[in-house]
Amino acid sequence: MNKYKKIDKNVVIEKRDSKICESIEESIKRSGLKDGMTISFHHAFRGGDKVLNNVMKIIASMGFKDLCLASSSLASVHDEVIQYIRSGVVTQIYTSGLRSKLGEAISNGLMEKPVQVHSHGGRVHLLQSGELKIDVAFIGVPCIDKFGNATGSKGRSQCGSLGYAMSDAHYAKYVVMLSETLEPFPNTPASISQDQVDAIVMVDEVGDPSKIGEGATRMTTNPKELLLARRTARVIENSGLFKNGYSLQTGTGGSSLATTIFLAQMMEKKNIKASFGMGGITGTMVYMLKNNLIEKLIDVQSFDEFAAKSLGENPNHIEISANEYANPSSKGATIKQLDVVVLSALEIDVNFNVNVLTGSKGILRGASGGHCDTAAEAKLSIIVAPLTRGRIPTIRSRVHTIVTPGETVDVVVTDQGIAVHPRNVELKKRLKKAGLTIVDIKELHERAIKLCGQPKAIKHTDKVVAQIRYRDGSIIDEVYQLAH
Repeated sequence: MNKYKKIDKNVVIEKRDSKICESIEESIKRSGLKDGMTISFHHAFRGGDKVLNNVMKIIASMGFKDLCLASSSLASVHDEVIQYIRSGVVTQIYTSGLRSKLGEAISNGLMEKPVQVHSHGGRVHLLQSGELKIDVAFIGVPCIDKFGNATGSKGRSQCGSLGYAMSDAHYAKYVVMLSETLEPFPNTPASISQDQVDAIVMVDEVGDPSKIGEGATRMTTNPKELLLARRTARVIENSGLFKNGYSLQTGTGGSSLATTIFLAQMMEKKNIKASFGMGGITGTMVYMLKNNLIEKLIDVQSFDEFAAKSLGENPNHIEISANEYANPSSKGATIKQLDVVVLSALEIDVNFNVNVLTGSKGILRGASGGHCDTAAEAKLSIIVAPLTRGRIPTIRSRVHTIVTPGETVDVVVTDQGIAVHPRNVELKKRLKKAGLTIVDIKELHERAIKLCGQPKAIKHTDKVVAQIRYRDGSIIDEVYQLAH
């Protein structure tokens, strides 16, 4: 008797190709999605994303209820989520950011359960700890092969790094890939590999890469922003860290991008070369790489077409996952090697606490992102903001929402002076010696109040609409429903 089962070769071939689904609906049926489960999305396309809304529309039409939406961040394009909250399709949200009408609706009490707002590193920590369990991940990518090897470094809608999606692919129980272009097997090098992928759906569009920056990568001509940038570059220059082999993250926004350019000029003049630049990579960082001012770029998210193109072409431009980037539970988060980080703020208080989430009216309109992650680990964390915006003071007695605790902040740069955290005695001496205007942060607060007046207190109910999770998972602050 033959103890070995006879194999039908045609069946084997059929199974090889079975990852490709005819529709999103078919992929959802295959996934085993049920009411009460958790679904995830990533935000590599930011304002140009065309996956989340399309998938949610189909999920709603299939009658699912009580789902947890875990998107690495939510942009203004995702205002359609409001209707799914109202209809009971979505009853819980985990995200790094909330904006636009969705942020406003949640601030006004749309949801029964508070939104869990985490940092980029904190999100992976929640996945690793098991608090956040992704049942089905929907991952949009520019190109893929029939077995699931996918990348954002080529294709019609080239978006660059898939750093956040890589973590979802690793931890999700079931992974559905959506893509525009089917490449021959093997589509390598792959950001997400075949052994992580369960199903593939070919769609018309996954995203518009021209909207990734959404204004965040504009080069400023604003005199105040240029002043802030020059001062920030001078702080770095005189910090004691500005030497061959230093590392930096400067992010997006007018002042940050200009800071990078001013640093590049200083580096050329002093013959200094950085070891690596990191974070959300922009064309200014790519310029530094191309001009031999920096050894490598470490990219968790590409913020413009220059960064996306560079990632696919330059072997010294390296893609990493959010786990490798900033997870405090990782065996090797790269931010632990970071010397300097330049960060923005909506508000800063006299204890150096920073708010990047809620606006002056208490409405959710920003993102935690990698803010508290990088501030905690970099040797020098610099917060850059104007003293006032319009008639609104930026330096407050207390920020409305603490996202980054003051003990992790080293310097605050404003157009009215530079404040150094009291613990940094040596740094303060260095900056004063360099001729920079150093003032006490309480003095900056007083100046702001003299210019703008004391801002009116924001009225709230006692209902919590969002909980701010620090990178270790602890609740660092809460946002309350606005009262009318």
